[in-house]
Amino acid sequence: MSDKKLIDESHVISSKWGNGMLRREVWVDERGKITRYNLAYINAQLFSGDNGRVIGFDNAHGYHHRHYYGKVEAVGFTSYEDTEMLFEKEWLALRST
Repeated sequence: MSDKKLIDESHVISSKWGNGMLRREVWVDERGKITRYNLAYINAQLFSGDNGRVIGFDNAHGYHHRHYYGKVEAVGFTSYEDTEMLFEKEWLALRST
């Protein structure tokens, strides 16, 4: 049995809050365990490379990693919830600059 996409959300961000879009995708297996995820802040006005992804976290290609202005680096993983909190913290920090 294949994984099922549980969450597929895109939220447009107003100019007041930094423009762009927040994207969240989560896949689960038949037991409800998260198997794949993609969290991204997309704003082609800030960064045109990497399909406009300014910052993001995902576990594609078999490892957990972080995208930041086109650079990709492996990151430690404890849980999806921790990764989501780190993504929120970093996106909010970008918004305030």
